Amino acid sequence: MKLDRILPYARILLEKAVGPGDIAVDATAGNGFDTLFLAKLCGSQGHVYAFDIQAEAIAATSRRLESENFQAHCTLFATGHENVKSSLPKTSYGKITGAVFNLGYLPGGDKNIVTKAETTISSITQLLEIMAPGGIIVLVIYHGHPEGAIEKDRLLQFVSNLPQETAHVLQYSFINQVNQPPFIVALEKRQKSLLSN
Repeated sequence: MKLDRILPYARILLEKAVGPGDIAVDATAGNGFDTLFLAKLCGSQGHVYAFDIQAEAIAATSRRLESENFQAHCTLFATGHENVKSSLPKTSYGKITGAVFNLGYLPGGDKNIVTKAETTISSITQLLEIMAPGGIIVLVIYHGHPEGAIEKDRLLQFVSNLPQETAHVLQYSFINQVNQPPFIVALEKRQKSLLSN
């Protein structure tokens, strides 16, 4: 297949935004795959801040980072991503070049614990305020479960109404696949944000 699949394309977008010495955010640490990927992009001079509300996700992410000696370059927060602005040091404001969300539930975890539109939108809004111009937020949207379908609809409404002076918004999806395949929404912060602080 020559078209990039969803998860590889998410990483291609992050690779365009995040480089050595940068700061990045994994808004849904999960099993730590994206946290480690971002840590490798940021390198020893950069830093990754990762969020998850589930203790098992924080533990899994910590183990994954330790297995490749990246734990010193990452800070894990056992809290929701809606607390991103208050959790990150103010010295990181304006320096965050990439953020990723894998929405839905923790693979292999409790499927009753899912991301919610209101907290995801709050986190996106905060990130657009504090990211570097040109920074990219990648949302991987899983909507094959009832809560995911609600979150998808509300997120699409929100991002569709963002002023283009605030962010460029891209949707990348396969439209003829069965079983509600995941898709990507990516936001690139413009030079000047019109969102209130």
